[in-house]
Amino acid sequence: MENNLNNKAILLMEDGTQIFGNSIGIDGIVIGETIFNTAITGYQEIITDPSYYKQIIILTYPHIGNVGTNIDDNESSKIYAKGLIIHNLSKIPSNYRSTEKLDVFLKKKNVVAIEGIDTRYLTRLICKKKINKIALISNKKNFNYKSILYKIRKFKGLQGLDLVKDITTKINYPWILGNKNKQIIKNYVFSMHVIVLDFGVKNSILKMLIDRKCKVTVVSAFISYKDLILLNPDGIFLSNGPGDPTPCHYIIDIVKKILITDIPVFGVCFGHQILAIANGAKIIKMDIGHHGSNHPVQDLENNKVLITTQNHNFTIDKNNFPKNLRITHKSLFDNTIEGIHCINKPAFGFQGHPEASPGPHDSSILFDYFVKLIHIYCRKKYKRF
Repeated sequence: MENNLNNKAILLMEDGTQIFGNSIGIDGIVIGETIFNTAITGYQEIITDPSYYKQIIILTYPHIGNVGTNIDDNESSKIYAKGLIIHNLSKIPSNYRSTEKLDVFLKKKNVVAIEGIDTRYLTRLICKKKINKIALISNKKNFNYKSILYKIRKFKGLQGLDLVKDITTKINYPWILGNKNKQIIKNYVFSMHVIVLDFGVKNSILKMLIDRKCKVTVVSAFISYKDLILLNPDGIFLSNGPGDPTPCHYIIDIVKKILITDIPVFGVCFGHQILAIANGAKIIKMDIGHHGSNHPVQDLENNKVLITTQNHNFTIDKNNFPKNLRITHKSLFDNTIEGIHCINKPAFGFQGHPEASPGPHDSSILFDYFVKLIHIYCRKKYKRF
């Protein structure tokens, strides 16, 4: 059966449910896993986060696009998500930094997007039915409903796939842009060399390291251990990234070798899970992932509560938790593991996003702790600090 759309779009779920809306992106058909993000602000940062690679994003806040888009808030050079679903697009953005409207931005970035959907209702529907595979059909003159529904049901999802290989940097490069003055920093006397393994790193993470006077080099996830050590790192950062870390054996193997040394290691989100696997933990898929900027996390070292930004569909399995790790943070939403620390090594991980962007900066202190570990390491290695 063929159907026609004229400036319209359809959201088609794997159970056959159809929800109609309006196209605000390019014409096309995309099929993928969907996630919902509950953040009220920061839509530009969310949709340019490489962690959303091959996913379809639902934004639950009803009004999106009210501040337009700008050149400063991108977390990467492109939109890696397959599609975007929102309730209401603000037609007239109002912000002194705005350079173009959201729908124009989406079209330039080649994204299929739909508005006019009650995204809070859709979120409840997804949670109730426990289905997350959908298709977005935008402005197609002819499409076959049965054929698309068949493809949705045949789609196996993202678990077990190595997504990092598609988005990691192909060449190593220095990062020199910070947050504090938003200018290229030329006058810092860099005293700490941090190597960032790029699994889909956000720009804000790199800026946080620069703000702490680190010399930052971003390297491919495929770098060899030998080449990594030749860069003479004082600290190693395992970045955020998309999907399931378990199939990324080449990354896990290099982290195991790093852990034999005393080089400080900080893993965030995907990198946190990689660190856990390298220490013997297992990763499991969550029924409902964490995506938002209001997630309460308890620091088990001092019982303080941090409001954090989260973006993950996988978590560390509590069963058979390795003895060489200790749990440092837990989610107050579902008690999942949010932080780990190696018992006898200066290596730790955090499941949330301490750089936020968007979100609160409660957990940015973890960057300070990382720098503290680097200082200790450098005192032993170079007799400095």
